[in-house]
Amino acid sequence: MQHSNLIGLRPGLSILLSIGMAGLWLTGCSRKSNRTTKVTVAGEATTQVEPDTALLSISVVTQSSQAVTAQQENARKSDAVAGAVKAKAGSGVEIKTSDYTLQPQYDYRDNRLPKIVGYNARNSVIVTMSDLKNVGAVIDAASNSGANSIDGISFIMRQTSPARGQALAEATQQAMNKANSIAQALGGRVMRVVEENEASTVSQEERREYMAMAETSKQTDTPISSGQLQIKSTVQLIVEIES
Repeated sequence: MQHSNLIGLRPGLSILLSIGMAGLWLTGCSRKSNRTTKVTVAGEATTQVEPDTALLSISVVTQSSQAVTAQQENARKSDAVAGAVKAKAGSGVEIKTSDYTLQPQYDYRDNRLPKIVGYNARNSVIVTMSDLKNVGAVIDAASNSGANSIDGISFIMRQTSPARGQALAEATQQAMNKANSIAQALGGRVMRVVEENEASTVSQEERREYMAMAETSKQTDTPISSGQLQIKSTVQLIVEIES
């Protein structure tokens, strides 16, 4: 009787074992189908844009045998230059002092001890202006009002320019296209972006500088051309691919 009961339990035990093995096989298949891989892709985009801002470095240099005289004359001319620049630069102009020096001038002749023979005062400002058509007129106005050194001009694009966003979007799309291509080659799909890094650089195709002479023509504005700026955006993505 006991022997008969044991024999009767074997079919049920066999069914349970079969179900358990099937569960283990399905679990293994599920884990295999959900395998993920992380890959790193990069995209790069370049666009050409017109600059929207000009930066002018302008200086007033005065000399005198007395320090106070050199300083006062410099202050008078610097004030006149600032007024002339504001009148010609258009709305939104900014004038900021970048450097100011008052230094003695020495005589080193005849192997004698240095002797102070005068003083040199220099007041340098940075003019930021958005009306690029008036750059030449501003240079002339500054020179005619007492500025005797136009140290340099550079053209930039402000951070809020939509061109930056355009280049960044194109670089990101390029990176995602690469990620999707890799996913298709692996027989899977892109699940999510794990990490994103981006960088943008702006370079000037040609830097133009203008050094002022003592006398500037009053008949025509000094010709200044801004050229174009090149915006280069690079995006690096780490994406998770399900294969």
